[in-house]
Amino acid sequence: MSQRVLVVEDEPKIAALLRDYLANAGYEVNVLDNGSAAANWVREHAPDAVLLDIMLPGDSGLDVCKSIRGFSSVPILMVTARVEEIDRLLGLELGADDYICKPFSPREVVARVKAVLRRMSAIAQAVPSPIELDESRFEVRVRGQPMSVTPVEFRLLRKLLAQPGRVFSRQQLMDAAYRDHRVVSDRTVDSHVKNLRRKLAEAGFDPITSVYGVGYRLELVAE
Repeated sequence: MSQRVLVVEDEPKIAALLRDYLANAGYEVNVLDNGSAAANWVREHAPDAVLLDIMLPGDSGLDVCKSIRGFSSVPILMVTARVEEIDRLLGLELGADDYICKPFSPREVVARVKAVLRRMSAIAQAVPSPIELDESRFEVRVRGQPMSVTPVEFRLLRKLLAQPGRVFSRQQLMDAAYRDHRVVSDRTVDSHVKNLRRKLAEAGFDPITSVYGVGYRLELVAE
């Protein structure tokens, strides 16, 4: 049975483009052009994923996302026209699973939908993490082997592992890494993440990926 994707987009050309590409990828696609009907549609039809534009007539994409999260954990991919807006969205903790900026490649959108659905499938299958954290000792083990990390790296890894697949902004990672709320630059966070990725790669496992202009996510997939 095909997986169903709901596209909530009021620009007809974009909606048609997404519908065609997703359908060609094997998905059953439904399109809504107004935010007011989206949450009830999701409640009634239980799609496998939702592509949700932010600027919509009726309820905004932000309101729709919050409404859906009140009753469903369906994967939601928010679509925005501005990169800068993504940090604000992340700060609102809306519960979206991914963020896509216009203009976008429809092939990339299909790839992102596939990735989110794979991630949800992996979570449903309770994919075990090869990374173990010892909170009392600030120690990390990867596939049973110890990996040396700094306290800041430990807290960053703990934050990312808490919700695999979720995109965290640099500010959110900063807040998790520095308990004294010191002011540090984005480059400082990038440097810590770079070191952490290097250590994980040396241990044979590099699950952290960067999301351009936004932050980082940690992916767990079945091995």
